[in-house]
Amino acid sequence: MNPIYMLWLRQLKRYFRSKSRIVGSIAQPLLFLVVFGLGFGPIFQQAGQGSYIQFLAPGIIAMSILFTSIFTGIEVIWDRQFGFLKETMVAPISRYEIMLGRTLGGATIALFQGAIVFVIAMFIGFSPSLALLPVAFAFALLIALFFTALGTAIASLLNDMQGFQLIMNFLVMPIFFLSGALFPLSGLPPVVFIISSLDPLSYGVDGLRGALGASTQFGLLPDFAILGVLTIAILGVGSYLFSKMQA
Repeated sequence: MNPIYMLWLRQLKRYFRSKSRIVGSIAQPLLFLVVFGLGFGPIFQQAGQGSYIQFLAPGIIAMSILFTSIFTGIEVIWDRQFGFLKETMVAPISRYEIMLGRTLGGATIALFQGAIVFVIAMFIGFSPSLALLPVAFAFALLIALFFTALGTAIASLLNDMQGFQLIMNFLVMPIFFLSGALFPLSGLPPVVFIISSLDPLSYGVDGLRGALGASTQFGLLPDFAILGVLTIAILGVGSYLFSKMQA
């Protein structure tokens, strides 16, 4: 069997066997949708911005993908500590194939989580445009691949799970809050807007929002081009760091 497929399948089996992981990863996006969507909805509407659920839902879908994908990197450290990674690396397969299989597995799990949040959002009141749904899927895939590869790259440099979790918490929250998932980027102070423009997730959120029927800040084509280039770059960096890792 293809080693990439085997590693991809292993990631999925581990995920679907952990029911608590599935439920836990849905709880936070659901909380954001209900509390922010219903709580700030009237204020957002009074400001003349329309339905806040329509604006918020793509950002929360992106948040779910972000959290799920980037924290799959901890499995690299877990497998290293329990010896599975060493056994994989001494097998007659390329380390690049190992990294690709793990990344595709983590990205698939993140996409599944995003799809669950998408369905939940529709029950809460989100009414997406389905005309560009394949484009929305493409943006979701890029977000999942980018942050899964980023998590793997960082995990390749670390040896303990506590250090990984601290670094991820330090990175994830600014990435999320500066992406425009919760508020429009237009009208921000210039310094904050520049920082948000350097956030890769900003282009994923903006692209998802545009593909699902709302207006975009940067435009669908620039969003896709920038996020696509960044994803290819981080896949290359992640593959290199993983190939140099000592199991």
